[in-house]
Amino acid sequence: MRAKAPPERTSSGGEERRRALALILSEVVVCTRCPRLVAWRHATALDLPRRYRGEPYWQRPVPGMGDPSARILLVGLAPAAHGGNRTGRVFTGDRSGDVLFAALHRAGLASQPRSDSATDGLVLHDLYVAAVNRCAPPDNRPTPQERDACLPYLVRELGVLTEMSVIVALGAFAWDGALRALAATGQRSKASRPRFGHGA
Repeated sequence: MRAKAPPERTSSGGEERRRALALILSEVVVCTRCPRLVAWRHATALDLPRRYRGEPYWQRPVPGMGDPSARILLVGLAPAAHGGNRTGRVFTGDRSGDVLFAALHRAGLASQPRSDSATDGLVLHDLYVAAVNRCAPPDNRPTPQERDACLPYLVRELGVLTEMSVIVALGAFAWDGALRALAATGQRSKASRPRFGHGA
């Protein structure tokens, strides 16, 4: 049984947050800070798996998405080469997204159990989803320099998501990135670094 979506919260700052996130989105999608990742996202679209041949590929950085008044922030590592790099939306069109959005739908945080394209009508409730790195990296391994180049976007999103009280990190890289972003906003001491653990 699927949980009910939480009621919409109205806030005088809601529209301001929406505009601020739209500004960040507009900057993310044109970012070229990391030459290796720019080359990789374009090269990936030239060597397509058979199931995606003939489909357009986004081939740009993938912005965060979701409810500007979210209390929950879900952070991943980076878009998948043939998921977000293809569809233009984080966790969309890949197997990890299939599992994730089915679970989010059951919890009442997503309007539907699947996310196949950026235009499929998915709406997130009380949840914002982002990645530490906004470009798909080779072998799913961004370098520390690429992480640091992308981290200011997550820092800015944290500054906008003023209702956020919970961060769910999907993996050690996302955990580390979230802690670094929190430290950059002053919300967490750089000296305080809880260890990541699966199933924690």
